[in-house]
Amino acid sequence: MQLWLALLQRPGNPVSKVAAAFSGRDESLPVTDSLPPEVRPDVNTGAGRQGPGGQKTGPRAAPTARVGIGNARRSGKQSWTMTQQPLRGVTSLRFNQDQSCFCCAMETGVRIYNVEPLMEKGHLDHEQVGSMGLVEMLHRSNLLALVGGGSSPKFSEISVLIWDDAREGKDSKDKLVLEFTFTKPVLAVRMRHDKIVIVLRNRIYVYSFPDNPRKLFEFDTRDNPKGLCDLCPSLEKQLLVFPGHKCGSLQLVDLASTKPGTSSAPFTINAHQSDVACVSLNQPGTVVASASQKGTLIRLFDTQSKEKLVELRRGTDPATLYCINFSHDSSFLCASSDKGTVHIFALKDTRLNRRSALARVGKVGPMIGQYVDSQWSLASFTVPAESACICAFGRNTSKNVNSVIAICVDGTFHKYVFTPDGNCNREAFDVYLDICDDDDF
Repeated sequence: MQLWLALLQRPGNPVSKVAAAFSGRDESLPVTDSLPPEVRPDVNTGAGRQGPGGQKTGPRAAPTARVGIGNARRSGKQSWTMTQQPLRGVTSLRFNQDQSCFCCAMETGVRIYNVEPLMEKGHLDHEQVGSMGLVEMLHRSNLLALVGGGSSPKFSEISVLIWDDAREGKDSKDKLVLEFTFTKPVLAVRMRHDKIVIVLRNRIYVYSFPDNPRKLFEFDTRDNPKGLCDLCPSLEKQLLVFPGHKCGSLQLVDLASTKPGTSSAPFTINAHQSDVACVSLNQPGTVVASASQKGTLIRLFDTQSKEKLVELRRGTDPATLYCINFSHDSSFLCASSDKGTVHIFALKDTRLNRRSALARVGKVGPMIGQYVDSQWSLASFTVPAESACICAFGRNTSKNVNSVIAICVDGTFHKYVFTPDGNCNREAFDVYLDICDDDDF
């Protein structure tokens, strides 16, 4: 399938027109590129842009991060998309790449927050964007990827729209600068400084971004209803991971060493016996962590050698994992699930993790041995079990004190600090949906 790519036109509602035009057709759509001079970005670095026939149609460059939520940064991530009835209108939550901000797709639009200190940095109301299904930030820049959803969407669920908050104009159409449209719903979007990844249920597309967007790769996947995927934001490593064709497997693709337009066989890791339910890369892209639908174990693998590094036990009862995230230096890992517990594991010094009391008994049978050998969480804390959440690590307050942030769909913000000996205490609690930005005062 090829994408339909265009700068949004001023008159009418282009999203609904495109959705109607391609409904019921095959996925292979024609490439269309429209760059009216009056809506062309005013940043000029000399980069040319190709029209439908390959001709240059003028300069096209990424808008600089000059408004909104600060200067761009380049480092880690983690996501979660709702699979249950939304609470307080939140349909999905996402951290940005360095976990310093998070964004909420809501029935009432979009909200963007700084994590530490907690404050609203911006919002798009319902009149501007309608109800939203997905939002993805690009570091701390002015670029957002939007996918419609919820009960009253203004944009289609089969389109990814790029919102540039730095563009001038009173109308919301002035800030919508790119559109990627498909024939099937978009389940996830991942961005880095030079690429955008769009996930459908059985296929993943990679495009150059934001300069001169063009399709670089497409990968067929196993049925992927959650849109599982992770993209390394590191400048040194362009690693993409997603579920493999075999049940319980992961596929890893180095986008830097793969030639665009060619079909290369990604490296495969046989991670689990049942389908993968959650996956995450650390910030350098050297380690991948995953959990299966059973949700009792989290396994970590070296992305270079594909060898298993460690096996972490969340618990013994099956659970749905919402989020797995690494600390900035990969010393710790946190995970949240529908049990309402956020677990924290040590990775750099695994001796800090708890072990089963049976481990001191000695040699046991193979089945019990797997249980005994597992490493249990160093520390944990609870959030409302009925409210799904994403989790990430905060800034270190000292050498021996670390913190974990949990953002829940019920609108609550939780910050806990923990020490290497396993002590874990709540440091902050707030209701982020009740926080307004400066413009509202």
